[in-house]
Amino acid sequence: MTLLILGIALWWLPHLLKRLAPGMRASLQSRMGDASKGVIAGAIVLGIVLMVFGYRAADFTPVYDPPAWTRHLNNLLMVVSVILFGVGSSKSPMRGWLRHPMLTGFLLWAVAHLLVNGDLASVALFGLLGLWAVVEMLLINSREPVYHRYEGGTTVGTVRLLVISAVVFAVIAAVHTWLGYWPFPA
Repeated sequence: MTLLILGIALWWLPHLLKRLAPGMRASLQSRMGDASKGVIAGAIVLGIVLMVFGYRAADFTPVYDPPAWTRHLNNLLMVVSVILFGVGSSKSPMRGWLRHPMLTGFLLWAVAHLLVNGDLASVALFGLLGLWAVVEMLLINSREPVYHRYEGGTTVGTVRLLVISAVVFAVIAAVHTWLGYWPFPA
């Protein structure tokens, strides 16, 4: 569980550095130049690696027993999550629907996984990452209170977004299957 918590911390800290300590980040960038971006990205990647290994190595400690029907809801939320994550960089009019589509998609991803995983490691991983997304949205909103809604986009952009999202969802399902977690209930 230690690796998991360390990985989560290495996700939170570099991401929050920009919002909570912009001076420190600017100082780091002025001293290191573009290499500072590599250091921050490296910390985030190391955090992901530690989360994966920490989660896989964690003992199964039940916290709650998710009902079987939540697997269906999980899949629905995951489809929406993947679409929202893509909306943030799409050329779809959907991009103007939410201020934080990628963070909202990330939060949905976390909630979807909490619906089907009731063990302590899952609660720590998905709960703390979901909390991170909420904190990020609140910090962005407090630093930039005026939101300039995206006004562009085309139908072709929406179709492209939905096709790419379907492919990404299929890849995610394949990876889960490969790891031994069949995501589609009977």
